[in-house]
Amino acid sequence: MYAVIKTGGKQVRVTEGQEIYIEKLDVEAGDSYEFTEVLMVGGENPVIGTPMVEGAKVVAKVVKHGRGPKIIVFKYKVRKNYRRKQGHRQSYTKLVIESIVA
Repeated sequence: MYAVIKTGGKQVRVTEGQEIYIEKLDVEAGDSYEFTEVLMVGGENPVIGTPMVEGAKVVAKVVKHGRGPKIIVFKYKVRKNYRRKQGHRQSYTKLVIESIVA
């Protein structure tokens, strides 16, 4: 059984026991978090929401918070003496999917 959830402006396909990395959530490590925006529940009898599946939820446990690798953003214009260097590290939350309730 799998589900498609909406979080952080993205859609993520999840199954039970799967570890996922998503945009940072405001939840303490070790707590549970419920995703109520379920777009689809798949399996033997798939259910597609319009736009959300009624009564469906995905329960996940927060493992840790962290920051991803550094990305260098470098803007450059030829022969114009224009250079801008900027670094960025995206924050994330690591989750383990515990159950899918449909």
